Amino acid sequence: MSPKSKRTRAALTALVVAAGALATTGAVQAERTHPGQQQQHRRPGLFERTATYPVFQNRPAGDDPAAGTVAEISSVSEDGRTLVHTDAVARRIGFLDITDPGRPRGLGTLSLARLGDAEDEPTSVTVVGEYVLVVVNTSASHARPSGRLDVVSLHDRERVASFDLGGQPDSIALSKDKRYAAVAIENERDEDATPPGRDKGDLPQAPAGFVQILDLGRGATPAHWRTRAVPLTRADGRALPVLAEAGITEPTDPEPEYVSVNGRNQLAVTLQENNGVVLVDLPTGRITKAFSAGTASVRGIDTVDDGTIDQSGAIEDVPREPDAVGWIDDRYLATANEGDWRGGTRGWSVFDSRTGRPAWDAGNSFERLAVRHGLHNEDRAGKKGSEPEGIAIAEYDGVPYAFVGSERDNFVAVYDVSRPTRPVFRQILPATNGPEGLLPIPARGLLAVSSEEDDAEAGVRASVSLFRLGRGSDRTPSFPGIVSADDSDGAPIGWGALGALSAAPGRPHQLYTVTDAAYSTTRVLTVDTAHRPAVVTRQLTVKDAAGRPVGYDAEGIHARPQGGFWLAVEGGTGAENKLVRLDARGVTRQIVPLPAN
Repeated sequence: MSPKSKRTRAALTALVVAAGALATTGAVQAERTHPGQQQQHRRPGLFERTATYPVFQNRPAGDDPAAGTVAEISSVSEDGRTLVHTDAVARRIGFLDITDPGRPRGLGTLSLARLGDAEDEPTSVTVVGEYVLVVVNTSASHARPSGRLDVVSLHDRERVASFDLGGQPDSIALSKDKRYAAVAIENERDEDATPPGRDKGDLPQAPAGFVQILDLGRGATPAHWRTRAVPLTRADGRALPVLAEAGITEPTDPEPEYVSVNGRNQLAVTLQENNGVVLVDLPTGRITKAFSAGTASVRGIDTVDDGTIDQSGAIEDVPREPDAVGWIDDRYLATANEGDWRGGTRGWSVFDSRTGRPAWDAGNSFERLAVRHGLHNEDRAGKKGSEPEGIAIAEYDGVPYAFVGSERDNFVAVYDVSRPTRPVFRQILPATNGPEGLLPIPARGLLAVSSEEDDAEAGVRASVSLFRLGRGSDRTPSFPGIVSADDSDGAPIGWGALGALSAAPGRPHQLYTVTDAAYSTTRVLTVDTAHRPAVVTRQLTVKDAAGRPVGYDAEGIHARPQGGFWLAVEGGTGAENKLVRLDARGVTRQIVPLPAN
């Protein structure tokens, strides 16, 4: 198997390991703690998966089960029992019955072809009362953006109203008092276009984006709802002074990405490519503040795609370029700094909306969560790393939580944000590939995570996963089953794609495992099983006979009672099959060729 295939398999292996842990029902009693758990067994309020629903199972009758279908952004009925999600690939909206969180049930779909055109694409969705608000991109091209908002009855799925949005929409948010909905009209750039005097994909690219406010009133029917546009540029296309003075990148072409509303009906809008945030007063439609998301330097991360989890790299003065945003309270807001055009800082930040300054930043801690839990996608190291894309804030049992989703490393990190300027990591939730939509359902103690990656041939299907908040103070979730301790430099030991185990002679609570060709250098890892979860405590680099680090495609390991190890090595071709004997220092001492078949 080629190294590239091995790396692909490594990503799938991480998914399988996560799925295996997810399939385990019930929690296990904590025995000891480790750096990734932060003494979780002493705290109430941890989330445990109840079910994962592959959305292809909810396809229309007669559709090919292998056809692409995804779950991106989701919302839920006011009773918390019907989940609605977008499916941009199949151009439809999906409905799930989550009355029993352990057994979600498909309720069918609504094709956008019924509401407009077969090429219409849903970008976001929310539910207010008995209505589903579906945000639809109808753009013919980047230069001719358009979109609409369809109001659909939750009961019979008939459209009862439709509103022209005047541009290409992205996300939608509902105010807590349900008087307003706000839509980010992105009018996104064409990454293949070259503006005059600029490079390919650069800004500015007209037309500029803006915000649409939908006035819902107090109990008014959709027939009486009205839209109001909030321009983010002057009528002649010049930059608004409030954006230019705030240091917004390319303020003549703002591209709104994500929206969130606080309890004072103050809207926060991220301008991802512009690396900024704009605040809008919803009742008046007035821009009250704009500020740059700034830059960050992050050290102690893996920045090179070389098959090695090397956390000695750094990024310097990189724009945060936030994607999702969520209000923690009426003062502080949090952003997921995914990056797009020029940036992405591999973490998330908390901003003080009064000053526009960062009040807290994750630094390298978010990316290191992935490494510690075996979820680090080394193939993305040279790009934007873990790519935190989604963020959601909600209060459960009086505790405010922040949920931050990693698009590339396939997990959701959970934080206690009781003190907004000092978030505390609580746990990590594994997700199927490409988690995008994070939907807290606090009234039922649930969290829904919708994932957009779908590859039937690889056995990876887009899904909606449900997690439920537990209340036992002496229980830990079934995931993770294994984590790593820190190495001598204070970084978590990198691991993944583990497929071989050996008992350690004379040590009943110790195992050895070995990495395979997913990584360029082979390492033997020591696992302490007296902890729960088990802990990777040491790593031993495997070397050739000359003492140089070497990469074997190791599929088996045996710890020799007299010291050292035997490795069973599977080559890229049958002729490379062999047994390799290592001494206690990891140096190759003997090679025994094996038959090609």
